[in-house]
Amino acid sequence: MEGTPVLMAHPAILRDLVEQYETLRVLDAEQGTHASRQRLEDVSYTLCVSTGTRKVADALAVATRQLAAPRAKDATIRVRDEANAVPPAGSDVRLTA
Repeated sequence: MEGTPVLMAHPAILRDLVEQYETLRVLDAEQGTHASRQRLEDVSYTLCVSTGTRKVADALAVATRQLAAPRAKDATIRVRDEANAVPPAGSDVRLTA
């Protein structure tokens, strides 16, 4: 969909997918079996889904850009409002009825 934000996979997952893709591409080139081809196709599909792309070359480019981008100190997003406030880490939480 046009304008729909794409949620990217965590950098560790992307890094693992890229490494798997590269390893399986070599394995498939060496073995050329149905099993090696299927594994490569599965990882290729997952990599594309994880990057919001349809082509492996595009997925690799997106993953490379994301992995090269500086990471935020804390990637956790927290919505802050008084009704649903998130207590500070390490604080005691008391449940009341």
